Amino acid sequence: MLVILSMMIGCAQEKVGEVVNPQITDAVTIDQAKLGGFSPLPDNYFRDGQAPSPELIALGKRLFNETQLSSDADMSCNTCHDLASNGADDVAFSPGHKGQPVGRNSPTVFNSAGHVAQFWDGRSATVEEQALGPILAAGEMAMPDADTVVRVLKEDATYVADFAKAFPGQEDPLIFQNVGAAIGAFERTLVTPSRWDAYLKGDKAALTDAESRGFNTFVDSGCSGCHSGALIGGSTLMKLGVVQPWPNQADQGKFSLTKSDADKMVFKVPSLRNASLTSPYFHDGSAQDLPSAIKMMGRHQLGKELTDEQANDIAAWLGTTNVNK
Repeated sequence: MLVILSMMIGCAQEKVGEVVNPQITDAVTIDQAKLGGFSPLPDNYFRDGQAPSPELIALGKRLFNETQLSSDADMSCNTCHDLASNGADDVAFSPGHKGQPVGRNSPTVFNSAGHVAQFWDGRSATVEEQALGPILAAGEMAMPDADTVVRVLKEDATYVADFAKAFPGQEDPLIFQNVGAAIGAFERTLVTPSRWDAYLKGDKAALTDAESRGFNTFVDSGCSGCHSGALIGGSTLMKLGVVQPWPNQADQGKFSLTKSDADKMVFKVPSLRNASLTSPYFHDGSAQDLPSAIKMMGRHQLGKELTDEQANDIAAWLGTTNVNK
């Protein structure tokens, strides 16, 4: 009798609990079919899978932070691509030579070695080639020529020794091309695995409901048509303003290089890895926060007016790609 009474009391307590907490909902799930276009980050971006020597990577890291590579000895690669924060900076246009703003927003250097091309207009094929551009660009680091760069570095005996270690067997290893080779080797190590990678590798508890809902909205809205793969973008160049013209037509993207009408407003599709850390957004820095940038993309690329809730959910999912988050 006591056992039966105890069971009855227990059932009554459970029913009371059910009445007090009626909002029990199923967890948001992600259809595995939607994950087909996505993959985890690789461990590195080494060419042909061959790791550069530790000496070459160490030299590249030193050069990445070297202010002597700028004409006023006040700028390094790290100035606009701060590795201590987000691999970029937090302004629309980075201050270049004499503090004058550069022409385009500085993208993050994290995972950049995995992109199809470098710069917003794709004018460099590799990070090794890209690394040399800003050094000689008049509006950026503003070194007058490659010979000057080499002369400045050769004035430092430690650089002469470091280049000899990094490029063994070369008669004169301290040459301008090797500056780019070293910086590029270092940049190929800048990989930022995250909770999203953990999810893709099987940890289905890595995402919250809001983040899972954001991924579903991202795919269902058509965003993954351009932003997919391990980098969630970075794999192609596309016209900006496919459906609705981009508000700022001053910068015509790849057209400035080719002068072909087909390349007007064509830019590299950025990777969305670490996106919530790298505001402001777009080549022109025209969006100050990620939900606003998402809604602009919906409008101009897809012809869709995403709601605040949809944009916030997508932003929540993109936050799972942040470095060390």
